[in-house]
Amino acid sequence: MSATSLRLVAHGHTAALRRARFGGDDGLDEGGRRAALALSGLGRWAPSSDTDACLSSPAAAAVQTAYALGLAPAVETALVDCDFGDWTGRSLEEVAAAQPDALHEWMSTPDAAPHGGESVADLRERVGRWLDEQRGVGRRITAVTHPLVIRVAVVHALGLPLATYRQLDVEPLAIVRLTDHGRRWQLRLTSRR
Repeated sequence: MSATSLRLVAHGHTAALRRARFGGDDGLDEGGRRAALALSGLGRWAPSSDTDACLSSPAAAAVQTAYALGLAPAVETALVDCDFGDWTGRSLEEVAAAQPDALHEWMSTPDAAPHGGESVADLRERVGRWLDEQRGVGRRITAVTHPLVIRVAVVHALGLPLATYRQLDVEPLAIVRLTDHGRRWQLRLTSRR
């Protein structure tokens, strides 16, 4: 088995993300586009030399982020954001006002899906299966996806209790590196993007 290097990149800002809305398929807003282009121009991003494959969530913001970084992504459906069901497009504030008990249940119980979509536990199962498939492939992969997807990927990779996903903060354009040497994933933190 060969080592796999996985760079998980959170897509840039969208209008929905700035307004704390659940899901949706907004493209990058102007600030998100400029920030992604700036990241690619910092001289710390060399896609041709450190990426064998670029994968992306099918969401417009993820695909646009990949292109802004100088990468041509292949769509990977396992990297799609959580299905927020009836809450898709609604703000956290709106859901809190209309369904406070349901929101509390969703935020405190990873197996809950009061919105009729996917639970965080289901999301971790989906993303974890994909992550496990990447082990030992011997490629340098950049995957552009959603902050929640990255949070559950880190929890899965490190074998942490699922509830710890709430303690991880993944900002737009954050980069998380995972390296696999055959037996387990290792989280790699560097000052270089």
